[in-house]
Amino acid sequence: MILEHALLQVKPGLEAQFEAAMREALPLIKATPGFIKLEVKPCLEAKGKYLLLVQWRTLEAHTQGFRGSERYGEWKRLLHHFYEPFPLVEHYGESVASA
Repeated sequence: MILEHALLQVKPGLEAQFEAAMREALPLIKATPGFIKLEVKPCLEAKGKYLLLVQWRTLEAHTQGFRGSERYGEWKRLLHHFYEPFPLVEHYGESVASA
């Protein structure tokens, strides 16, 4: 399993609109083969900051499958204008320690 991680900084005052757009965009990513799970969590200390976590079966499911699809264009249209600055997306492998 691959874990995609990004810190999303939403422009001030647009948090409710972002959250609604994210809910609208969910079917776009869920339709991707290799998608497992998505979570978007608001930061408790910093208004407008969200943690995006997406689980994929493979890195290619995200980088080629989703980002290479027509659905990604709609995802970008719905969500990318909310971010300032644009987030860094990183991918992580299997856990080396857990409790």
